[in-house]
Amino acid sequence: MIEKKKRKPQKNGQSLVELAISLPVILLILLGTFDFGMALFSYSILRDAAQEGAFYASFNPGNKAEIENRARNILPRSDDNEIFSSPIDLRDESKVGLEIKVKGEACQGVTKGVANYIQVIVTYDYPILMPFTGRIIGSDTIRLSSSASNVILQPPCQ
Repeated sequence: MIEKKKRKPQKNGQSLVELAISLPVILLILLGTFDFGMALFSYSILRDAAQEGAFYASFNPGNKAEIENRARNILPRSDDNEIFSSPIDLRDESKVGLEIKVKGEACQGVTKGVANYIQVIVTYDYPILMPFTGRIIGSDTIRLSSSASNVILQPPCQ
């Protein structure tokens, strides 16, 4: 007697179907990871700008124009943008907000046991790159905000 070999059923195209189903999910996860990393990098730039502004302000709290200048120009830039690439242009006042708050008055020193301080707040609306996220959270941007406070070390006196 001749025995017939049992054939395994052909599965042509199964891998292609699995790839077609899983590839969009994998790409969305990768894009979400990239987007989160860029938002975190943007936040660290905002934090550094606020710290630089507050540091300068602790020595010269009366010069708000220079405090803003120091906070907005922490990134190394050239005219042709070849030195450093950043997701945020801190010098763009329409996209990056900067607020300076002073607690206390000139030459006051300490008020009721609390040292007078200056606070620099930097805000930026980070544009989300990941598709469909805007519909889920209701906005295509995420508000990033960072603040730094320093004790006024040299209050300006008249």
